[in-house]
Amino acid sequence: MTQTFFFYDLETTGFNSREARIVQFAGQRTSLDLKPIGNPVDKLIKITEDILPDPGAVLVTGITPQATLKNGISEVDFLKVFNSEVNLPGTIFVGFNNIRFDDEFIRFIQYRNFYEPYEWQWKDGRLRWDMLDVARMTRALRPLGIKWPFDSEGNPSNRLEYLAEINNLIHIKAHDALSDANATVAVAQLIMDKQLKLFSFLLQMRSKDRVKELVNKGEPFIYTSGKYDSEFEKTTVVASVGEHPKSNGALVYDLRFDPTEFSELSPQTLASYWKWQPEEKRRKLPVKTLQFNRSPAIAPLSTLDKDSQERLKIDLKKIHKNYEKLLAIKNWPGKLYQAIDILDEASTQTNLIAPDYPKDNELYEGFLPAVDKNVIVAIQKSQPENLDQIGAKLSDQRLKSMLPLYKARNFRDSLTPEEVKAWEKYRVNKLFSGGPSSQYAKFVTQIQYMLSQTTTSKSEGILKDLLAYGESVKPSSFDEELDKESLK
Repeated sequence: MTQTFFFYDLETTGFNSREARIVQFAGQRTSLDLKPIGNPVDKLIKITEDILPDPGAVLVTGITPQATLKNGISEVDFLKVFNSEVNLPGTIFVGFNNIRFDDEFIRFIQYRNFYEPYEWQWKDGRLRWDMLDVARMTRALRPLGIKWPFDSEGNPSNRLEYLAEINNLIHIKAHDALSDANATVAVAQLIMDKQLKLFSFLLQMRSKDRVKELVNKGEPFIYTSGKYDSEFEKTTVVASVGEHPKSNGALVYDLRFDPTEFSELSPQTLASYWKWQPEEKRRKLPVKTLQFNRSPAIAPLSTLDKDSQERLKIDLKKIHKNYEKLLAIKNWPGKLYQAIDILDEASTQTNLIAPDYPKDNELYEGFLPAVDKNVIVAIQKSQPENLDQIGAKLSDQRLKSMLPLYKARNFRDSLTPEEVKAWEKYRVNKLFSGGPSSQYAKFVTQIQYMLSQTTTSKSEGILKDLLAYGESVKPSSFDEELDKESLK
C-alpha cells in the first residue's frame, strides 16, 4: 500500500466542534517526500438554518453564511467527496494543530451525517500527524537553519502565519483553508530540509504503538506540548507514573519539579491543584495526560544535546534526582486516579445534557453499535423518501433521534408539512427561545457591539451580512410567537 500525506485545513463558524460547523475544507495530497500529487481540494460547505455563526470567527475567515449558501455544497455532498477522493487507503492526514482542532470537526461532521467517525484515522493504513508539535520540538531541540518568530510581546510563537512570513514561505492568505494547507506543506518542507533526522524520527513516532513503547520504557523522556511554558519552548523532561485509567494514554510527571511537595497531598487536594487557573498563586500540579493516539511529540532523553540543555534550562542532575524521588513515592498513582474520579464527577454535575439537547453532539457517549454499521451505510446511499424506512432499523437511540435533523439539514425540500413544522419548532427552541438569553439575541447584541467598534468598511459589510442572515433564518411565526421587546 502506497502511503501519502494529505495536508488539510478547515475554516469553521466557531471553536466548539460539537456546535460549530465547517464552512471551508481544503487540502493537498503529497508524496512522503512532499511532492504534490494531483490537484488541491477546496470546498465551501453550506451553513444550515439551525446554526448562527460566531461573528468573531466570520470576521477572521471572511466567509459569510451567504457565501456558503451561494457557492457551497451540503454536508452530505461534501462527505461524498471526502470519502471518495480524500480519505484514501494509506493516507496520513496532516495539519497545523489538526489533532486538537480540525480532526474533531471531521469526526463530528461524519457522525451527524451517518458515517463512522473514527475509521478515517486508522483503517486501511490511514494515520494522522500534526505539524504544530513537530515545529515546536524542532524549535526546542534542533532550531538551526530555521528562523523562529516571536509575537508582539516578545514571546516565542509558532503560529503558522508567523513561521511562513519570517522564513519567506508562500502563504497568500492566512485563515483561508487552502492557503493554510499549502503553508503547512511549506513548513514541513523547511523542517525536512533543515532537520531531516528529527523530522524522520517524529514521522515514525506518529504510531501509537511506538509512542506507547517509549512512554512505558521506564525511563525519563522528552515531551513537547502546548500545555508547557513557552519560556522553555513548550518542552520538558517527563516520566510516566502509570497508564491513564480512562483513556488510551499515560499520566506523565514533569521532572523539572520536585515531586516531594505533591506526594503527601490528598486526592481532593490533588484534584484542586489539577484545576489550577493562571490567576492562582500556587503551583500547578505538574502531571499531564499523554494520549498515545494523538501523535505526541516525544523523544528519548539522549536526543537532548548540550545546546538544548542550556537553551531549555534543563539540569539533568536535577532531572534524575527528581526521577529517583518519583520512583520512591508509594501509592501516588492511586491518589491520582482518585483525583481523576473527583474531577470527572464534578464535570458531569456541571455539564448535564438537557433532555432536548441534540443527540448529534453526543459522539463521545459511546461507539456506534456494530449492528448499525450496515444501516448507516444504507442511509448514506438512500434517497430522502426512503430515509424513515431505513432509519427504523437503527438500534442506537442517538442515531434515531438524529435522523430528522439529518433529513432537514440536507434534504429540506423533501420534508412533509408535519416535518417542516417539527423542524421549525426545533429551530425556535434552539435559537430563539429564552428572550434576551437566546442564541439569537446574543448573536444580534454581539454584532451590534462589533459594529460600534469597527473601523473598516470590510468588517462593517461582513457584520451587516450577518445581521441579514440572522433575519433570514427566523421562522415565519417568530414575530408572532416571541416578544420583540425581549430582544432589545
